[in-house]
Amino acid sequence: MLRVKSPQDLGAGLVFLAIGGAGLYFGNDLAFGTSARMGPGYFPTLLSIAITIIGLIVGARGLAIVGPPIEPVRLRPLTFILAAILLFGVLIDIVGLALSGVALTVVAAYARREAKPGETLLLGVGLSLFAVLVFVYLLGQPLPAWWGR
Repeated sequence: MLRVKSPQDLGAGLVFLAIGGAGLYFGNDLAFGTSARMGPGYFPTLLSIAITIIGLIVGARGLAIVGPPIEPVRLRPLTFILAAILLFGVLIDIVGLALSGVALTVVAAYARREAKPGETLLLGVGLSLFAVLVFVYLLGQPLPAWWGR
């Protein structure tokens, strides 16, 4: 009888197998082609096969090598990270990338109990200015940088 020695590895292996299997299933109607004349399904199929192989290896490790147990789900980080992403999505069209980036950083920081408001605000301002500079001004992405634009 097989005994699970590392539930984390076994779980990760199952996730990889599911992703690889889904890629093979949904990409099976694309023409594969050859190495010289690659079809639209060539890269997705090879990538899905590689992910499936990784899943088999990681899953086998879960049965062979002793590892840590699966930790319980912590709701605080999950809640704050999801709230930050949703808030960013709502705010970006209203107040722009700069202010919604600051809001994202501040809310996401409270996923940790040790968040410091001053450092968090400074980090949020720095990251937002960097994002505005790179994405809006240098790359020319059609994002509202500031409110009213």
